[in-house]
Amino acid sequence: MEKAILGNDIFEKFNEGELRLPSKTVAFKGIAWSKHPTFEGVELKHIITAKETGGMFSYHLVRIAPNKSIKTHIHETQLETHEVIAGSGICTNDGAKLEYAPGVISIMPAKVPHQVDAGDQGLYLFAKFMPALC
Repeated sequence: MEKAILGNDIFEKFNEGELRLPSKTVAFKGIAWSKHPTFEGVELKHIITAKETGGMFSYHLVRIAPNKSIKTHIHETQLETHEVIAGSGICTNDGAKLEYAPGVISIMPAKVPHQVDAGDQGLYLFAKFMPALC
């Protein structure tokens, strides 16, 4: 249990972090969480989007409630990366089951089917898309 609390503390540091650019600083607490339009129990915080990057990339904090999933899907044009911040789960990436725990990074090229299933403590990710997802 202590490890889970510590992991959530680390996620909260990200959640309260900042994006620092030469021209501005954006506090994450000023960015609202959005419910995923398709997957129940999944929320996104859009850190930087296509609008700010000319469509080149986007970064998102993702929290998946305990025992909820981002079901199998593909991105036609985006490479996606996951950096696991806290919690645990399983990512099925191109048919391979990958254990997700803090410190794990996974890469899903465009057109590769993938699914993410959160464990009993939920799952907290930093997701990046190239080109931008939104």
